[in-house]
Amino acid sequence: MLYYPQRRLRKVIRVLYAFGPALFAGLTAVLAKCGIHRTDSTAATAIRTILVLLFSWLMVFISGSQTQLPAIGGRTLLMLVCAPHFICFRGLKSLPQGR
Repeated sequence: MLYYPQRRLRKVIRVLYAFGPALFAGLTAVLAKCGIHRTDSTAATAIRTILVLLFSWLMVFISGSQTQLPAIGGRTLLMLVCAPHFICFRGLKSLPQGR
């Protein structure tokens, strides 16, 4: 069993790992808004999304995880592909209706 200071340290590290991505996502959005001049925000979001996609695949290949891609089952792949679309459609449904 871990001593109390070691368990506490692990909890602190987990919290830092949880808040880190949220902090950087927020900073990215704020800095992108500050740097956009005469550019449609939708186009800017698309460009940022493409960059995130590229860096995500770069990390897959750097870590050597590409060998595990064929092992992804059909149901898992279906969920990975469909889940973001359900979230997007739910967000579109919440937009104000033009009446």
